[in-house]
Amino acid sequence: MALSARLEIRQGQGLVITPQLQQAIKLLQMSNLELEAFVETELERNPLLQRDEREAEGEDLPEPAAAKADEHAADAEARAELDTTHDEASPGERATGDAPEAADAGGAIDWSRAGSGGSFDREEGDFEGALAREKTLAEHLQEQVAAAGLSRAEAVIAGVLIDAVDEGGYLRAETAEVAERLGCAVELVERVLGVVQGFDPVGVAARDVRECLMIQLKDQNRYDPAMAALLDNLPLLARRDLPALKKLCGVDDEDLRDMIAEIRGLTPRPGAAFPGGEAATPVQPDVHVREGPGGLWHVELNSDTLPRLLVDQRYHARVSGQARSDQEKTFVSDCLAQANWLMKSLDQRARTILKVSSEIVRQQDAFLAYGVEHLRPLNLKTVADAIGMHESTVSRVTSNKYMATPRGLFEMKFFFTSAIASSEGGEAHSAESVRHKIKQLIDGEQAEADVHSDDRLVEILKAAGVDIARRTVAKYREAMRIPSSVERRRMLKVDA
Repeated sequence: MALSARLEIRQGQGLVITPQLQQAIKLLQMSNLELEAFVETELERNPLLQRDEREAEGEDLPEPAAAKADEHAADAEARAELDTTHDEASPGERATGDAPEAADAGGAIDWSRAGSGGSFDREEGDFEGALAREKTLAEHLQEQVAAAGLSRAEAVIAGVLIDAVDEGGYLRAETAEVAERLGCAVELVERVLGVVQGFDPVGVAARDVRECLMIQLKDQNRYDPAMAALLDNLPLLARRDLPALKKLCGVDDEDLRDMIAEIRGLTPRPGAAFPGGEAATPVQPDVHVREGPGGLWHVELNSDTLPRLLVDQRYHARVSGQARSDQEKTFVSDCLAQANWLMKSLDQRARTILKVSSEIVRQQDAFLAYGVEHLRPLNLKTVADAIGMHESTVSRVTSNKYMATPRGLFEMKFFFTSAIASSEGGEAHSAESVRHKIKQLIDGEQAEADVHSDDRLVEILKAAGVDIARRTVAKYREAMRIPSSVERRRMLKVDA
């Protein structure tokens, strides 16, 4: 058979990702800072796009809406968080069961600009700059949390405490207030605070100067009753009342001079060696969650993080009427199509975020109501099936997005935890809650005879309705850096 070239026409189907679809996907996974930078670029490039400068002031609103805005402002002030700062919530209330299409009465979402800053196109130079810049105190402490062997609940508490540490290294939050907000015992917060106070730099997370110096002295094994009396009377030291200090501490002149020299050698501001965090940008929540009447949770988009844009139809009509060449007409029509597509994509992005957030709140309402120990197991597929979306879409929506709740500010990824089956066929248990139960059982060991082996822990957990294997218990115990039962029994025997 002779070889020859010929033309054939074939018909087939294929999936093609258009540039517009690629843009919509990019918009979906952008953080609010990246979105702001992208919109700024589009405003410079497209003459038909304009920023909506109209201010939604109280006198411009209908009377019921203005009254509702005032009510929300008062509610936001009453619910001020230690680790979150956000503006007044948008007037449109949202129950978790509402459809995303009902974002507002007019069928469009009321947007306003996010704070300036950030960039979307991260060039190589910016990446190198991020690597080269010094770590802030908060970043340094967060890295140590991962290596501290804390359970999920304890890690959340540690993160909240670290957020409340100021630039000098002092804790500016009350443990009772943190415990009330997170729905856990004050003793648990105090125990986690003790772990954080053991981080580097020594003396960090102290609540006052005395505690800061005490932590540093204990680290140097120089904290004794005489030094404790000196720290209890720092005002006398500031007034140079040495005779009174000698009497209170029970030491002579030479010992007192040595003690004062040791105090002067300590660091009263352990966080001063770290940069002030000027490179860090305060996190703006993408979604606000608040409790409404009857125990319902209302989910609202944070309009401050979404751009407010307009397509200038008047300018388009004037320019298109003056266009003479085909090139000019094509440019004007392309600008209009791109502007309309961007508006549609931003609207769809906002509705998708609201839809996913509402389902997350519905799934994790126990955490919001009762605290960190009641996190339910949740994965992307569960949320995707519930709202009729693909898992990849849910993953993009929850990336770099934050949710402000009455219990604090959390990344949306925080609410997804693995599951452990129930031995009684009931609801599955969160892996983090199981880790917390294991740690509680081991912390309750007070005598050599009370030490639980891994097999015994399995029996106790199964009796409590947790179907778990021995190797899983061992894995969780080792991840929390808890010694084996043999080593724990030996340690208790030595202490006795």
